[in-house]
Amino acid sequence: MKISTRDMVLVSLFTALTAIGAFLSIPLGNVPISLQSLFTILSGLILGAKLGSLSQLIYVILGLTGVKIFAGFSGGPQSIFSPSFGFLIGFIFASYIVGFISHRNKDFTFKKMFLATLAGTLVIYAFGVPYMYFILNNILVKEISFITALKTGCIIFLPGDILKCFVSSYVATKIVPLATKEA
Repeated sequence: MKISTRDMVLVSLFTALTAIGAFLSIPLGNVPISLQSLFTILSGLILGAKLGSLSQLIYVILGLTGVKIFAGFSGGPQSIFSPSFGFLIGFIFASYIVGFISHRNKDFTFKKMFLATLAGTLVIYAFGVPYMYFILNNILVKEISFITALKTGCIIFLPGDILKCFVSSYVATKIVPLATKEA
């Protein structure tokens, strides 16, 4: 995959925005409320599948190497044992799915963008909730049911995540058509 200087800058920008989104967080149980998912989804919408997921992969790798860019100013290889790490893995795949759906053709409508963001949000939950359940039960030995993991890792976040889907879809409908003309 050949990457232009422009693409490198944009990938770096979304890596940084995701890190900033982590710092803007509210602690809430095992998983904090943050703006990370907003920038993850926007990376797929604006950069497309490959570059968007690359920005999230770089974000996760930087955090695992010890750079304190995860929520709660954490980082390092021990982050793998955090109940919220599954959501970070989900960011990589969510950005890819969002980019794949939204860039399939040049029809950048709000409806298409919104459906892509909903799919990406579901991907984040699909990785995050089972991972959280596994880590809490098997590593941290805090016996919880899967329903409890679903409530604390998904249900309470749905209103905010749907709002993030609306905001990111609106922003993308304004930016993506302009960006595709310049590229």
